[in-house]
Amino acid sequence: MDTFNQLMQGFIAAGTPVNLLWCLLGCTIGTAVGVLPGIGPATAVAMLLPITLKVEPTASMIFFAGIYYGAMYGGSTTAILLNTPGEAGSMVTAMEGNKMAKHGRAGAALATAAIGSFVAGSIATVVVTFFAPVVAEHAVRLGPPEYFLLMVLAFCTISAVLGQSTLRGLTALGVGLAMGLVGIDQISAQTRYTFGVPEMMDGLEVVLIAVGLFAVAEALYAVLYEGRVVETQNKLTKVHMTRGEWRRSWPAWLRATAIGTPFGVIPAGGSEIPTFLSYATEKKLSKHKDEFGTTGAIEGVAGPEAANNAAITATLIPLLTLGIPTSNTTAILLGAFQNYGIQPGPQLFDTNAALVWALIASLYIGNVMLLVLNLPLVGLWVKLLKIPKTYLYAGILIFATVGVYGMRQSAFDLVLLYGIGLLGVVMRRFSFPTAPVVVGMILGPLAEAQMRNALSIGEGKWGVFVERPMSLFLLVVIVAVLLLPRLMTLRKALKNR
Repeated sequence: MDTFNQLMQGFIAAGTPVNLLWCLLGCTIGTAVGVLPGIGPATAVAMLLPITLKVEPTASMIFFAGIYYGAMYGGSTTAILLNTPGEAGSMVTAMEGNKMAKHGRAGAALATAAIGSFVAGSIATVVVTFFAPVVAEHAVRLGPPEYFLLMVLAFCTISAVLGQSTLRGLTALGVGLAMGLVGIDQISAQTRYTFGVPEMMDGLEVVLIAVGLFAVAEALYAVLYEGRVVETQNKLTKVHMTRGEWRRSWPAWLRATAIGTPFGVIPAGGSEIPTFLSYATEKKLSKHKDEFGTTGAIEGVAGPEAANNAAITATLIPLLTLGIPTSNTTAILLGAFQNYGIQPGPQLFDTNAALVWALIASLYIGNVMLLVLNLPLVGLWVKLLKIPKTYLYAGILIFATVGVYGMRQSAFDLVLLYGIGLLGVVMRRFSFPTAPVVVGMILGPLAEAQMRNALSIGEGKWGVFVERPMSLFLLVVIVAVLLLPRLMTLRKALKNR
């Protein structure tokens, strides 16, 4: 009951006209940031950090939180309509959402993404409200061996699900892992694979690689291989979901929320792992497998989008209760707290209870605001499909170029962007999946660091991965993911003889 009373006090604080205005402004800016490829919430929050010098703490934290989860909503829009993810977490949404858009179902894809985001965000906010200390206490017990095996599980799942074959998936993943090694080694501080280029010492920008592989490659592939081919997109007749689409979407929203929320709590790579795991789950459970990768399956949009938003909301649990940021944006939010002389951690709920509960209450308010902002605009976003393809792809290249250049004002980044774009064209031409490249690049350095830490704990012995119950369980799951599909295929082949 005490939690409920504090939450009500939070609603009173967050519901003041000034704070509501800051929340609406943050949600609107966040949605715009998500729609524009190359500009992420971390960049937006970092650019706006100076407002902490002028605005009181509660208002600014509500504003930053609005940008954070607003960007997750907006990222699905360009992913679905233009196959250009505004955020790395929207990569999976692009795979099925863009297929749906090309077959006249953009409205349904945008609707299930918006409603799924609202459902998952709301449930995850309830988890943040009532279970933050408990969940964080369990999450902190996981050590480097568990984190490393979680990432290996993600690698195995991605390679098995994406692409026309596991070999192609693993090859793409290997390219991503190699990209992740570029820069300064986290432990030894030695430069690796920079080829004497100073700009590469900081590593390759994830947003740059994602925009190059998806946005630039999409535009260049259309120019090089599609030419003046007549568009085969079906006529768009509606901007809402049918009863059947609702029936297929809501179980995916709930499953994805259950997958995404735990991943927001632990520092295991942000929202990319749960989105891929959700996609793999929906593909495995769907009764419409033939729609995946062809006409677009609505479960392949509903699940990843819900998992993405659940994970993003849940990142506030370790940030507020432990002072541990589990994503780039929460790391910047930690800096915003420190600008006010506030240190997130176990004592935060006692020392700054009013701020914490107002922030949590604003999550509920912001989710409703985003739903109201996004659903009525579905028809407006769908009209983007009427833009002639020549203008559309030119616009994609302009937005991608300006967005990437704006990150570091580096001409080298532009050269790298178009080089990665050409790599994406080649991969698409020969049916190699591109998403595992980005995932391998994001998780590769994290997996390497966790593996080294695990081996340090085990004094160089690999047995550390089987000595702990949770890591042993994850090893069993990994083996099952790798072997069970092949054993089932073999069994089926023997039965048909």
